[in-house]
Amino acid sequence: MLSYRNLLGILGILFILTVITILVSKIDLGWLNIWVALMVASVKSSFVLLYFMHLKYENRIFLITFIGTVFLVAVLIAFMFLDISFRPL
Repeated sequence: MLSYRNLLGILGILFILTVITILVSKIDLGWLNIWVALMVASVKSSFVLLYFMHLKYENRIFLITFIGTVFLVAVLIAFMFLDISFRPL
């Protein structure tokens, strides 16, 4: 079980990542904006799932299922970007 100090530290990390998301939306990075936003969102969701939903302390099968799901979503997003990038204007 996590202590309140650890949970508040993770909450602080989530707040910092939220600020990073807001700053990235204000800065024009070109085609990198989407990728940076997706990476920050992935890290934030991983923290929430691992610590606040206690996935870190469950059986390994749940962790394997989570990693497989994240991989599948990444593949589907990559295929979506490939499909959009090769469409005629």
